[in-house]
Amino acid sequence: MALLIDSCRQIEVRPTAGRGARLTRRNLLVGGAGLTLAATMPRAASAADADVGPIMEKLSRYMSEAGTRALPAAVVEETKNHILDTLAAMISGSELPPGRQALQFARAVGGGKIATIVASDILSGPIEAAIVNGALAQADETDDNYDAGGAHPGCAVVPAALAMGELLGIDGPRFLRAVTLGYDIGMRAMKTVLGKTVLQDTHNVVGTFGAAAAAGCAAKLDAQQMRWLLDYAAQQAGAGFAVWQRDTAHMEKAFVFGSMGARNGVTAALLMRSGFTGVGDVFSGRDNFFASYAPNADPAGLVAGLGERYDISDTNIKKWSTGGPVQSPLDALLSMRRQHPFTVDQISQVVVHLSTSAAPKVDNSQSPDLCLQYLVAVMLLDGTVSFRAAHDTARMQDPTVLHLRAKVRVVAEEELERLLPKRVAVVEITLNDGSHFNERNDTVRGSAENPMSRDEVVIKARDLITPVLGAATCAALVEKVYALEQVKDVRELRPLLQRR
Repeated sequence: MALLIDSCRQIEVRPTAGRGARLTRRNLLVGGAGLTLAATMPRAASAADADVGPIMEKLSRYMSEAGTRALPAAVVEETKNHILDTLAAMISGSELPPGRQALQFARAVGGGKIATIVASDILSGPIEAAIVNGALAQADETDDNYDAGGAHPGCAVVPAALAMGELLGIDGPRFLRAVTLGYDIGMRAMKTVLGKTVLQDTHNVVGTFGAAAAAGCAAKLDAQQMRWLLDYAAQQAGAGFAVWQRDTAHMEKAFVFGSMGARNGVTAALLMRSGFTGVGDVFSGRDNFFASYAPNADPAGLVAGLGERYDISDTNIKKWSTGGPVQSPLDALLSMRRQHPFTVDQISQVVVHLSTSAAPKVDNSQSPDLCLQYLVAVMLLDGTVSFRAAHDTARMQDPTVLHLRAKVRVVAEEELERLLPKRVAVVEITLNDGSHFNERNDTVRGSAENPMSRDEVVIKARDLITPVLGAATCAALVEKVYALEQVKDVRELRPLLQRR
């Protein structure tokens, strides 16, 4: 299958028996390959494109203009934070089992030498890069998330924007805007579906629509192409049901949250550039997306606040490289230690109160980055929880850790369940002399209500990037991300992302 579909360039295809590996557009057209691969050739609207409703009209027009639309300074800063945080998740994820497996996949599959496979020396086709980098970004629990629903947008949106951006050599400002648009469209699709539906899992909804929007922006699709892009995204967005939770190796989760959405989005954008057409309004009319997928949803949510409210601002950057339910207890412990001087030896008992849905996920979990008892013990011993500590399976059996974690108890509270999506935790510590300390945390650090500063995001990124790529490369990557306005070609990031 052709992977490069720019009418002005040579087209890289997978070599097959009896055929060359490089073909020009003229060769393909004259040789009867059956594909019109000119991204700039006029497209005839299909009969199904005749009736475009006002929601699709507004949405597609907004998406087509996003690449050149200036963003508020605060949104630009937030987008840079999320890009750096997601790249750091990719880099650190390369050394975890799902990441190592994704890199093995990249080496086995190959593909055109077009797009960067992060934390490796591999270049691949854009679809393969989207798959692998999506898995790297979600190989762990450190990527960004949205508390109020099933959403980890960055692990799909950023890999898709990067893969398509490298294919086309887009500049830094368009890359920034493509990522911002991906969050806006992916999150609005998820929130619209989630509003009145009984579906349990929407990770692929946010990933596929978000990645498609980001890739389409990078590809400079016009409004009509954006309508077809959304049609092809909708056709791919129905997968991702929650059986992934039964895979304790985290590999299926990495695929569902990151790889699948990134792949779907890049595929949709590539198809549009190759000349594919589709239905002009997948959100209205007979057999539309919502009628089939979430019949009680209101499609108007897709355009609510476009250009005024930016969903990247509502997405959390995790301070700690752990599962979401552990963030609030760790924040509470950190605050408690700052207020009350006591030693670990003085502790008699630690009780952590969580919502009834969160408690079972982290109560003595086998995974170090999800095990609340282990992570509480680490926080008390180290005064922080580093990425390395959060993934140190061997340390879970350390006698000192075992002694302390045996004193930690998790209590599920209906009262805290009713406060969701706000993740509230209450931590109580009792000392041997009977002294009792209590700390309630209502706003997780890194959430929209309590955002991290640039310095905090950079500190986290250094913890994730430096052990893999080194301090000098990490510093250069941080500098480049926060100066994306000056980047002429997003491929300038490549030497700072690869591991040689």
